[in-house]
Amino acid sequence: MSGRVFRNSQNTLWLFSSLTSPSTTTSSIKFKTTCIKNVFLNRRNVLSFSPKPSSSSSALFCSCSSNDGGAQSITPDAFILTTPLYYVNAPPHMGSAYTTIAADAIARFHRLLGKKVIFITGTDEHGEKIATAAAASGSSPIEHCSNMSQAYKFLWKDLDIAYDKFIRTTDSSHEEIVKEFYARVLASGDIYRADYEGLYCVGCEEYKDEKELLENNCCPMHLKPCEARKEDNYFFALSKYQKSLEEVLARNPDFVQPSYRLNEVQSWIKSGLRDFSISRASVDWGIPVPCDEKQTIYVWFDALLGCVIYVYFSCLLLRYVSALSLEQEKPTLQHATASGWPASLHLIGKDILRFHAVYWPAMLMSAGLSLPKMVFGHGFLTKDGMKMGKSLGNTLEPKDLVLRFGSDAVRYFFLREVELGNDGDYSEERFVNIVNAHLANTIGNLLNRTLGLLKKNCNSTLIVDSVTAAEGIALKDTVEKLVETSKDHYENLSLSLACEAVLEIGNAGNLYMDERAPWSLFKKGGDASEAAAKQDLVVILEVVRIIAVALAPVTPSLCSRIYSQLGYSNDQFEAVTWSDTRWGGLKGGQVMAQAIPIFARIEIISEEENGGETLKKAVKDKKRKPKPKPQLAVEAQS
Repeated sequence: MSGRVFRNSQNTLWLFSSLTSPSTTTSSIKFKTTCIKNVFLNRRNVLSFSPKPSSSSSALFCSCSSNDGGAQSITPDAFILTTPLYYVNAPPHMGSAYTTIAADAIARFHRLLGKKVIFITGTDEHGEKIATAAAASGSSPIEHCSNMSQAYKFLWKDLDIAYDKFIRTTDSSHEEIVKEFYARVLASGDIYRADYEGLYCVGCEEYKDEKELLENNCCPMHLKPCEARKEDNYFFALSKYQKSLEEVLARNPDFVQPSYRLNEVQSWIKSGLRDFSISRASVDWGIPVPCDEKQTIYVWFDALLGCVIYVYFSCLLLRYVSALSLEQEKPTLQHATASGWPASLHLIGKDILRFHAVYWPAMLMSAGLSLPKMVFGHGFLTKDGMKMGKSLGNTLEPKDLVLRFGSDAVRYFFLREVELGNDGDYSEERFVNIVNAHLANTIGNLLNRTLGLLKKNCNSTLIVDSVTAAEGIALKDTVEKLVETSKDHYENLSLSLACEAVLEIGNAGNLYMDERAPWSLFKKGGDASEAAAKQDLVVILEVVRIIAVALAPVTPSLCSRIYSQLGYSNDQFEAVTWSDTRWGGLKGGQVMAQAIPIFARIEIISEEENGGETLKKAVKDKKRKPKPKPQLAVEAQS
């Protein structure tokens, strides 16, 4: 069924209509007046209104600055990274966790490079699905959203996610900027009112084209039939930006990554863009359409602006102003963009690529704003080769994984075993094998047995510094090359390959230790013992120190424990930069801590169930028993 759209010729007359009508509220009058000022007054700043898309698509990617003494711009080399706004109709799932883990690793790497990083995440809290979920649990929408938002925050803490700003679309500041953005797009002539009839997927909160549906008009994502709807809505003139979007992608091929995602986006655009509804008449839980309280702004039009608002609030923290002036600061698009827009990277799942790489850029053009520098769409996760779902009984709960295996294991497995951009699969057997082999054996055991030898033979004290110890040792050159390789992979968002390069450093260290066999050299005494003390142990511990820096974006807690055992304080670890991957960090006379396994092996325990033997996996840690973590109640309060 193809949608039937009937344009209303009164596209933008509402700006001037009924300003003195008795039925018009004071807030409506104030909002209309503000819109007129924003659109038609000649402002001397980066956001001076441009009613048409830029003739040069490359100009859409320039950095913003402020000329009116407003919010200060952040440094040119700042790295601004956002995740999607996660939809809070249900608790966070492994897909959400995967995106955020990857984003956190990227952010941590850029911090190591010495950049000012703003890592932003948050929750999308409007829409039909959320209202339905709240009603089903007997709570109000805002209570439901608050509970779910907290569930995300708790999980991010458990996963060692070091975000800089967490924003919710129910924040009042968000609503202010959404309304201003709406006014800009409206004044561009890109919003009109029309009747629409089509097939609607409640799960996607989107009208679907019949050709993209499965049998019986089922949504390919949610596998449920779409329902026929007819509504009187406001529409965004997406079709107007067909040529502009084609030019943007042609001139800026890095805008959508990986390259095969770019091909998908180009295919969508080439097939012809259709205007889409940006309001809902049947949804109460949302931001009201300005001057039309009977409709709410479409959740996607609302939530996509969160990325702009993220930057505004994060960058306020960079300004040397008093707390009072911060409280008085009014959120505006001008402040938001002058504070650091455009963002460096938006990391999203491929299921929402169309919204972020087609709809959103057109909306930004319409409002006269720069486009983000890159939209990166990663793949899906499966379990044991099957798509996950509650109906199949094979869901993968991230909080359960963290409780059982710890954050380092979860972060490492998904970043090492799933190439960012591609689909990836989880199986518990492979999970256990990978983290045991890489974290417990290759890295953990290398540190543990070396520290044991140092304590036994050198009173846990380094005899010489690592530069002196490595003279004439080929391992030093090998490590330096692998460090550079891992850096290149991090910069290219190839997190799996970055992990692999760091693991190779560990393999090289283990090979060196096995070949040199310092335990045997100590038994021989004399020059052999001196060589083991002054060369071998120092070289191996320097290798492990470098691993701790290079792998810190992926397993920050594990690497902190490594640094602690090497005799450093937590403050010293927090102060490391990528330059600390250079050989020569360990100094003679440094005292090492007692050797304690930094990563407990995951043991497989068999249990008898129903007369048959079933394999059960559990973390077996004789040294440390994890404290039970409080479970968040996300059910509605009565």
